[in-house]
Amino acid sequence: MTLTNVIEVLEAAYPPARAESWDAVGLVSGDPAQRVRRVLFAVDPVAAVAQEALEWRADLIVTHHPLYLRGTTSVAATTPKGRLIHTLIKNDIALYTAHTNADVANPGVSDALARAVGLVGDLVPLQPFPDDPWRGLGRIGDLPEATTLGEFAAQAAKGLPHTPGGIRVAGELSRPVRRVAVSGGAGDSLLSTAAAAGVDVFLTADLRHHPSSEFMESGGPALIDAAHWATEWPWLDSAASILRASGVTVETRVSATVTDAWTRGY
Repeated sequence: MTLTNVIEVLEAAYPPARAESWDAVGLVSGDPAQRVRRVLFAVDPVAAVAQEALEWRADLIVTHHPLYLRGTTSVAATTPKGRLIHTLIKNDIALYTAHTNADVANPGVSDALARAVGLVGDLVPLQPFPDDPWRGLGRIGDLPEATTLGEFAAQAAKGLPHTPGGIRVAGELSRPVRRVAVSGGAGDSLLSTAAAAGVDVFLTADLRHHPSSEFMESGGPALIDAAHWATEWPWLDSAASILRASGVTVETRVSATVTDAWTRGY
């Protein structure tokens, strides 16, 4: 298989046209004609992931987060990102990114998150596209049976990879929970949407103090705040599965390297 073959499959599942205008998705480095035998999926394009790719002899790294989101005028090896680019090019390892186009896909990042924390049945977008009600940000779904906020939080913690920060809960732990909204990655912008959705709890990441405080004071659903990396990591296996099911004959691997920024909790 060539890199072009793999990209065609990825872009059919995660159309670049669906990415936000500010985003940077697609091929970052690599020759479209190069052969690809092994593909490593990871959340972040960082040195530890590049090292894993080297040791596994990967030909391509597919990440969720972009390497250069705001552009650059230099890839000199005097910076961490420049050194990463040098490492990849010297070792013929391509880098491809699917970011906000994977967030809104069906299935996408939030579908994988929903399944990881135990939601079942049909999932619908929390904020659907006007032209496609089955695609959009976040997902809403149901638990198999009603439970409490405390029990659901414990279940979510078991379903997501462990990080030093764990998860945080806002709301009475005895509060009944059945209908759940989730959004992988930073979810501040969806707080008002979650409040209007009639869900019992909204699980996302990177919630800030003031918006969360005001949200809870207004009587919104309970909140669960998990690590950004942890909420997006379940998508990696989903993306790898799409590539495997396409008939493209490559070996895939989901990186288990924890690239969460926080390394210790006290």
